[in-house]
Amino acid sequence: MREELKRYREFLKDDVRLKIDFSTTDQNRRVPPPPVQKPIRQGQTPILLPTPETFDMFRGTDLIDAITGRFSHRSFLNSPLTVEEVSFLLWSTQGIRQAVNPGCAFRTVPSAGCRHAFETYLLIRQVDALSEGVYRYLPLDHALVLEHRVTEMTRLLDQATLAQSFVGSAPVVFVWTVVPYRMEWRYDIAAHRVIAIDVGHVCQNLYLACEAISCGTCAIAAYHQSKMDSLLKVDGDDEYTLYLAPVGKV
Repeated sequence: MREELKRYREFLKDDVRLKIDFSTTDQNRRVPPPPVQKPIRQGQTPILLPTPETFDMFRGTDLIDAITGRFSHRSFLNSPLTVEEVSFLLWSTQGIRQAVNPGCAFRTVPSAGCRHAFETYLLIRQVDALSEGVYRYLPLDHALVLEHRVTEMTRLLDQATLAQSFVGSAPVVFVWTVVPYRMEWRYDIAAHRVIAIDVGHVCQNLYLACEAISCGTCAIAAYHQSKMDSLLKVDGDDEYTLYLAPVGKV
């Protein structure tokens, strides 16, 4: 076996935990935890979303049917999503059930140490009442904020996803960035392995929630890192793209 392969395989093992002196982590040094969500910029106005109390319209999907019917969709109808549907998908994947303190919140998905290292961006082409652009989810407020408008979204997504053209044809693309320090604050160099595990929990909830609204999705882990980061306007160091998933009617 190539030495390079062996070296990368080690990432999957939890041996790294044995190398850490946890007394030296920022958590144990009493450094305040990083906030649950990035603050909005001056001049940005949150767009409040329909709350979970309005989700009764999406009840009725049997869990066994959702699991059985789940598969990756790479073709979508030319039909917009509603704001209510987008709200439901955001809540299902990163919604907050209880905010404990500024650095900790219980959500609809599990996370190692309740650290939840992700920010959720939506690349919107066709959502009723929302203009085309890059939005970010504010889980504490259950709201969206427009980060910036984008022209030629389909072309830019095609470039950023290595010519996977079906991504840019979707009415909305979920993109999860990671803010590594949220996890490093507690787990030091063991943080990155559990970040990779955690993002799988998030996307699986998206798959199952899509089944309740006649939508489909396809998890995407192959993309051009710098072009995706540039499209979102994140720095690529303290925050960068980790995973994405187009969503559309099927």
